[in-house]
Amino acid sequence: MNGQRTLPSATSPTGSLSPCSFPFLNPTTLLSLSRVFTSLSWVSSVSMDKQHQQQLSLAKCPRQQYNEWIFRDVPSDITIEVSGGMFALHKFPLVSRSGRIRKLVAEHRDSDISRIELVSLPGGAESFELAAKFCYGVNFEITSVNVAQLYCVSDYLEMTEEFSKNNLSSRAEEYIDSIVCKNLEMCVEVLQQCENLLPLADELKIVSRCIDAIASKACVEQIASSFSRLEYSSSGRLHMNRQAKCDGDWWIEDLSVLRIDLYQRVIMAMKCRGVRPESIGVSLMNYAQKELTKKSSLWNPSRQPKVDVVTGSNGHENIVVETIVGLLPVEKLVVPISFLFGLLRSALMLDCAVASRLDLERRIGSQLDLAALDDLLVPSFRHAGDTLFDVDTVHRILVSFSQQDDSEDDMDDASVFESDSPHSPSQSALFKVSKLVDNYLAEIAPDANLKLNKFIAIADTLPAHARTIHDGLYRAVDIYLKAHQGLSDPDRKKLCQLVDFQKLSQEAGAHAAQNERLPLQSIVQVLYFEQLRLRNTLSCSNPDDDHKSMHPSWRISSGALSASMSPRDNYASLRRENRELKLELARLRMRLNDLEKEHVYMKRHMERSNSRKFMSSFSKKISKLNLFGRSSSRGSSSPSKHSERTDSKMTDRT
Repeated sequence: MNGQRTLPSATSPTGSLSPCSFPFLNPTTLLSLSRVFTSLSWVSSVSMDKQHQQQLSLAKCPRQQYNEWIFRDVPSDITIEVSGGMFALHKFPLVSRSGRIRKLVAEHRDSDISRIELVSLPGGAESFELAAKFCYGVNFEITSVNVAQLYCVSDYLEMTEEFSKNNLSSRAEEYIDSIVCKNLEMCVEVLQQCENLLPLADELKIVSRCIDAIASKACVEQIASSFSRLEYSSSGRLHMNRQAKCDGDWWIEDLSVLRIDLYQRVIMAMKCRGVRPESIGVSLMNYAQKELTKKSSLWNPSRQPKVDVVTGSNGHENIVVETIVGLLPVEKLVVPISFLFGLLRSALMLDCAVASRLDLERRIGSQLDLAALDDLLVPSFRHAGDTLFDVDTVHRILVSFSQQDDSEDDMDDASVFESDSPHSPSQSALFKVSKLVDNYLAEIAPDANLKLNKFIAIADTLPAHARTIHDGLYRAVDIYLKAHQGLSDPDRKKLCQLVDFQKLSQEAGAHAAQNERLPLQSIVQVLYFEQLRLRNTLSCSNPDDDHKSMHPSWRISSGALSASMSPRDNYASLRRENRELKLELARLRMRLNDLEKEHVYMKRHMERSNSRKFMSSFSKKISKLNLFGRSSSRGSSSPSKHSERTDSKMTDRT
């Protein structure tokens, strides 16, 4: 019946009844019970008086009708008290199945015990009622809802094969192994029932068997789903269609009903079984959203008010956040960064363990280039007089990102540097993060409580080559200067040192040149670089001075490019720059050879005229120099022609 089976009635033990079997029972009671067991009906219609009916009543209404299945024609000789509920029963059916009750009755056979209290019985009165029904041979159904209770109460009452064949313990264990462990939904239901039966359910291996079954089922479903997505490409090769819908993760919704400690054990078992990290990440997101969105302020940062102290009433949420952080897969990009920021906000508000917060900051820093500005705007929860946003947390995230970037650069081998691509993925991540940081600085700059050292620390976290243009940083600095007009001159100079005015665009440079909030030194730098840029523009537009103006302007642009690139990406540009320098060096060598030839000619000419008078030689030298200057202005500008003329004169003299 869809995973449920009916527990048959207990076999009538009439043939084995004798006074020798149970010497501690009253012979009159034993004879009466024997007659009842030999009859065809277990339940009679004899009514009971009010006093006896009150004695049989239970604390809970659903169990008040249990007198319908006991022997009404035989007076009860023992009363069992369980969790405040009173059961007026008979010794014989109980001692025939339960070893614990048999021992208790045997210990007090001289005093003819009539009342027993079962302390800490697992499942309480409801579980004992099912066990008593089993002892009386009443049919009832074992399901995934009660099998854990039956197994635990059978262990408590010692209803094992030692005292009776096909006892309750073996029946419950058989149901778990043959039915529950083959169905994932039933395993989840049994785990839910085990939440109130710990640690006994754990000692009886009920929890571990259900967890292993869930992990195995999820792994099998995942493998089957992967095979269903395999298809042949046009070239005849087998590949996986990633666009096809994955149906192997239907168990994610089922696991969200478990308590956090059992959910943690299930996820850890799935990791050991090899379930996909993506599936585990989706399950963690689904569980966190169900548990943490019960209080919307924990998950929606736009609705949460500013608080000074976090009370201790959020113990469950603390455990949920810390557990989910510990269960996050180590692989990158398994969960979206917005989910990580949501966990971080909850961890900060709930004042979770420092290790959990640092782990989240490290994970966020490893994929910070995927974040948006709204993600970085983490509210400050701890102090009412502090800044509006948690600047310290963002600073630690940026430090983690920078250290991670540096470590990746150190791990790369020399083969990476042979690439001629101007931008690697790491460099593009730096550019994205630099823009994100500049926008973040502009967002927090108007905060009156934001200290200058914190603003500078955020801006200085990224390396110098992360920003190719400083327009965003200049905008943030200008907003800070406007909001903090009481800054001293040294602080203003210190703040403006963050901006490289040479990397400002033409529009930003024009604005900075007229910005009265900037220090005078910064305005002078802006004007200087603007004049230098104008000169380079004019020089590049003049074709006559191409060989003089092209290379200085090229050096300036190359220097800016080199400063904006990381060492890994700058290698290819350095190779191109070296080739250009080699060509320039060859030109300079040719020019130097021409100048050396001209120098030799002038030296020989001065030696030949050394015997003449000083004044005449001096006047001749002056006249020759003037003629040389006029000829050089009229003649060719190429030094090679001078060398040819010198060679011809030397040949004539020879």
